[in-house]
Amino acid sequence: MPLGRLQPAQRHTAKVGHAVDLIARDFFDRPADEVAPALLGCVLEHETDEGLVAVELTEAEAYAGETDPASHAYRGMTGRNAVMFGPPGHAYVYFTYGMHFCVNVVCMPEGIARAVLLRAGRVVAGEPLARLRRGSRRAETGAPSVIPGRDLARGPARLCQALAIDRTQNGADFCSPASELRLRPADPGLQAGAAGAAGVPGAAGVPGAAGVPGVAAAAPAIEAGPRVGISAAADIPWRFWLADDPTVSAYRPYKGRSR
Repeated sequence: MPLGRLQPAQRHTAKVGHAVDLIARDFFDRPADEVAPALLGCVLEHETDEGLVAVELTEAEAYAGETDPASHAYRGMTGRNAVMFGPPGHAYVYFTYGMHFCVNVVCMPEGIARAVLLRAGRVVAGEPLARLRRGSRRAETGAPSVIPGRDLARGPARLCQALAIDRTQNGADFCSPASELRLRPADPGLQAGAAGAAGVPGAAGVPGAAGVPGVAAAAPAIEAGPRVGISAAADIPWRFWLADDPTVSAYRPYKGRSR
């Protein structure tokens, strides 16, 4: 389902790794299904003692708390999901299938549980470190396997692995310069309250021709469809992605296991 177009990102208006020009907290103080498409093109970065890895987001899913049977908060607050009920702009990190971590950004005012799952992105800084974290070895030879660049953060578990995100980051403040886990805007137009169809900045699109000096290339389209791997509310089109982007994960319907 096409939604609109994302303005061509004027990437890294602040140098990646310098905690300035972060997304303002009130950007997240609205419904998750508005925040999710607006996050496409934004940059998620995690700075650790090993170094910094940054990912430009290409796919996200919205979850609506107590009103959404697919949400972890559908049955109310627990020790696991308490961060979802907190103030907006914080990380909700959970462990799933006994092996993977997934990271969400909390939306809406404190007391209302809403979140956006960050599903996939393109590594734009720290690729050697991301490759080291995502690396595996071939069983037959022990030699390192080569992971295509598009697969480094393609899917929520891979994204967390590439960025070294685990439950330690649960509750981290994406909007604080002091935080090691940060979200920065894709372009100057992506600010809290920016206008656009379905919350997408520049949804009307930008005409132009790629490769022509002085003419902007057409902005990538944003599409929407059902969320991945859920059995309840499976038909709600709250998964958003950049059309034809190779880093977007493959859609998989529910197959007997809960999110």
